[in-house]
Amino acid sequence: MNPSSPPRSRQIPVIVLAGFLGSGKTTLLNHLLRHRAGNRIGVIVNDFGSIEIDAMTVSGQVGSTVSLGGGCLCCAVDVSELDTYLETLTRPTARLDVIVIEASGLAEPQELVRMLLASDNPHIVYGGLVEVVDAAEFAATRERHPEIDRHLAVADLVVLNKTDRAADTDLLRVREAVAATGSAAAVVPAMYGRVDPELLFDPALRPDREEKARQLTFEDLYLEERAARAGEEHGEHLHAAYESVDFTSDVPMSPRRLMGFLDSRPEGLYRIKGYVDFGTGDRDNSYALHAVGRFLRFAPQPWPRGEPRLTRLVLIGSGIDAEALRKELADCRETTPLPGEAVPGEAAPDTAQDAAHERSMWGVLRYVQQPGDAA
Repeated sequence: MNPSSPPRSRQIPVIVLAGFLGSGKTTLLNHLLRHRAGNRIGVIVNDFGSIEIDAMTVSGQVGSTVSLGGGCLCCAVDVSELDTYLETLTRPTARLDVIVIEASGLAEPQELVRMLLASDNPHIVYGGLVEVVDAAEFAATRERHPEIDRHLAVADLVVLNKTDRAADTDLLRVREAVAATGSAAAVVPAMYGRVDPELLFDPALRPDREEKARQLTFEDLYLEERAARAGEEHGEHLHAAYESVDFTSDVPMSPRRLMGFLDSRPEGLYRIKGYVDFGTGDRDNSYALHAVGRFLRFAPQPWPRGEPRLTRLVLIGSGIDAEALRKELADCRETTPLPGEAVPGEAAPDTAQDAAHERSMWGVLRYVQQPGDAA
């Protein structure tokens, strides 16, 4: 299946944007809204207090904005209420590609993540927790809010903001704090909240005036998005903070080996997206793969007639080793059997072979959402 073709039942990624007061969350959100790569973005603004300054800041820049206000989302709204807001933004008439929840500066981001993972809305998928940190004021913020270490520990991506105002020792202090939590999160430096949207969501080919174009994926980015950005102010250097790695194979992937790779993802690898051919593990289906931080989901889909059966993946992160990742993925192919795996070309009883293939898929099927599962 071609990864440029959207899944039949496409889910909208929901990104949690967190960080303490003054870290630059709203600045980053506004940057994304101005450089949204052709996407339609829905925003849930969670202001603390009765005057919704952040909601007014983003108003007019997005078609569907839900401002909660009047308190902290994580303690004022339960799962069913959050689903009500998400239901509004996932209606077909909204035609959204991504939803961003800008959390209050006093919110507990892990509670927001818990709510999303427990949501009954079948139209959403967890898109990651982005923690914004003021690099220049990190020491002072940590003294006032020691719980920031807990926030960093659960973040999928840490945006090290205001690096233009911070010394090298300040930047090192934040990176050491992230590492001390045991987190493998990607850490990306930024100024004025300027991060490339590719870090958070796929660029879309469809401009606002065009309704029928397909969704763009990472592969298309290399040919179109970077060229479009070449002359854009501040845009040409945004991608320097991260790396994208593409991998294609016409040899099916070993389920056991690929799961071993995914279970031990290296530090700094933030997103993985694409389609996997598991060969004899499931001859009928291609498996769409969506991974962000620790979150992993597979979605089996029938192979379209006439399309080559390929594995196509794109990996994105900061400080990752592209060649090492490609080699690890190449080693996940069904070329040499692992102990207990069938030897290619070697005869085996059909029933035993089928059972072996079924067992090899167990690790993958654990991450396939079943009807009634939490999102």
